[in-house]
Amino acid sequence: MSHTITESCVACGACAPECPVEAIHEGDPIYRIDPDTCIDCGACVDTCPSEAIIAG
Repeated sequence: MSHTITESCVACGACAPECPVEAIHEGDPIYRIDPDTCIDCGACVDTCPSEAIIAG
């Protein structure tokens, strides 16, 4: 199960460089995580200033 970016995202982009498999991409209006690419490592969670990234 992959992580998900919620509507709390402020589109700051802090999470994208932390993803080791490049599963995070800029969306409209918030970033999104590709569930097929995400390896559920959680590297992005701690970097999110708005706590918008959740498991599953």
